[in-house]
Amino acid sequence: MKLALFDLDHTLLDGDSDSLWGRFLAREGVVDAAEYAREGARYMAAYRAGNLDIHEFLEFGLRPLKDHPREKLEAWRCRFLVECVRPRIPEAARELLGRHRGLGHTLTIITATNRFITTPIAAELDVPHLLATEPEERDGRYTGRVVGTPCFREGKILKLEAWLATQGVAPQETWFYSDSHNDLPLLSRVNHPVAVNPDETLARVAAERGWPTLSLRRRAASAA
Repeated sequence: MKLALFDLDHTLLDGDSDSLWGRFLAREGVVDAAEYAREGARYMAAYRAGNLDIHEFLEFGLRPLKDHPREKLEAWRCRFLVECVRPRIPEAARELLGRHRGLGHTLTIITATNRFITTPIAAELDVPHLLATEPEERDGRYTGRVVGTPCFREGKILKLEAWLATQGVAPQETWFYSDSHNDLPLLSRVNHPVAVNPDETLARVAAERGWPTLSLRRRAASAA
């Protein structure tokens, strides 16, 4: 196996899927718009600073899944994909995936965003494998809790190692594309780390370590 790993938000997607989902729900009147704008800005600032409490963030972010039945959530998610996600997938991202696909590499998205939001995005990108934060379900409803380790920072390494163990394979060669310094633990473990639209910290580390830098920000269209 030659394994190509891709972060999702601000990497393959020109935006943050969690934030876009919250804004979509606010626009639909499902959540309080002022609260989501305020808390979203606070959590994003913590993420950029490298001190996000992922468990506190997930408790907030998974609340809409807990508060609404699966049928409504899935209907909202279908519209969300069409209205908010597809216009933010740059053609350059699809081309990058296509190059790795053409080389016979195993494509995998690895993201901190929860699986409910990201499953249809992975399908839209024709990426067969998805490692994401797992929201807990009981009796057909989400509980607002997380199963296992969130797929964040060092948690991405744990998720990847567990997945590879279930596949019974050890990759011969690995790539990882990400925009964030929060992904430095995994970027430092692969054969080919690539900084995509990097934040200031990641850009500095990439320059120091001689990692290639890539921009995929050619957006197909504007979106809310």
